[in-house]
Order: sequence, then structure tokens, then C-alpha cells
Amino acid sequence: MTRRRWIADEISGNRAALVGAHAEHLVRVLRAQLGQEFDIAIGSEVRRGIIASIADGRVEFALGESVLAVPAANITLVLSIFKFDRMEWAIEKCTELGVAKIVPMISQRTEKHLASAAEKRMERWQRIARQASEQSRRISPPEIATPLKLRDAMGIPGGSRVVLAENEQQLMLKDAIPPQAEIVLALGPEGGWTDAELKSFRDAGWVLASLGNTILRAETAAIAAIAIAVSAMA
Repeated sequence: MTRRRWIADEISGNRAALVGAHAEHLVRVLRAQLGQEFDIAIGSEVRRGIIASIADGRVEFALGESVLAVPAANITLVLSIFKFDRMEWAIEKCTELGVAKIVPMISQRTEKHLASAAEKRMERWQRIARQASEQSRRISPPEIATPLKLRDAMGIPGGSRVVLAENEQQLMLKDAIPPQAEIVLALGPEGGWTDAELKSFRDAGWVLASLGNTILRAETAAIAAIAIAVSAMA
């Protein structure tokens, strides 16, 4: 039976712990008991953990042997900020698919009230990414970067930088990604990129690519794009 995975809040030698709400979920919802075994992610490694103690707001594990773990795909997702409920869904699913970093971005068509409130959502986005990482048995959650304006996001380095564009007719995303590369993938907001933004991407050396003729919602496009990228990089 596959053991459930947790990402440790504290690590000390051969001991690790979950604390606060993280621990309370394990104790109250999953009915944790002394001696239960889980996989515990501790940085770049995963080890077998046995519950050694349970207290208010704290569960401690004795760590055993290392467990085989698959690293995240080397993909940075630059995600134009859109309606928060849908954006949270995109963050959750792209985390499950293995993206390494998510950069929220303020583009020209980002609604002003969403742009102004984005930094206040950081903690929630990080919590969603952590929970999705544990559910999907990742070693660690993706980094959720501080929201950037478009001109700053364009300067993010990467071996292959691709922007999805609805009006691109020739190059499909699957053909724009070389295998085993470092990818930066940018997706526009609801309403798409402006012509000026696409020109700026081209001028900055980004490649324009398409997901096909179907017009997708922003969150659907993000999930489809990451799935395609992960497959193309394999």
C-alpha cells in the first residue's frame, strides 16, 4: 500500500515534525496514531517516518530509510492573474502536474482589483500548493513568487521561453519545447494578451506557440499547457 506523504515543518537529525494546522489535520481528520508510517519529505529527500509522539499542534516522526522520489519538472509557469477561485484551481492542478515555480503576473488586461489584492493572496496560494504537493507525493511544493509586472516577468531566465498566443497559427506548444530543457511558460489573462504585449515578448526573445484552435479558459489553458510541457520534456 502506498504511504501518504507529508512535507515536514521542522527537521532535526533523524526527527521531523508537523506543527500547527498541518499537524491538527493529521490528528483530527486522519486520526493519527503512534506507530503509523508515512513518507516524510525533508528538503531534497524523502524518508520513511514513524509517528513517535502526538501533542497539541505537533506530531513528531522518527525518520528511517530514504524513499525513492521523483523531482519536479524544470518548468516555471508565468501565470497572468485572473479570478482568484479559478487561479487557485490552476495553481493546485499545475502543482500536481509537477511545475517547479509559479510566477503570478500583472498584465495589461489583469483586472485592477485583482492586481491590487494579489500579494495578499500569497499565503493562501502557498498553502494550496503545499497541500497539492503532499496529495500528489511531491518532494517539495513549487515556489510561489511575488507577483511581477509584465516587463519584469519578461526578464525571467530560462533555456526555452515560450508564450502561449491565441493568434499563433504555425507553431504548436508541443513542438516548441525541446526534451529535457529548462522551460519558462507564460500564459495570458482572461481576454488574452494585447498586440503590444506579444510584440514585447517577441522583442525579448520569447517564442510564440499555440495550444490549438480551441479557445480555453485561463485555468484550463494553464493545466493543458503544463501537461503538454511535461510530456514533451520527458
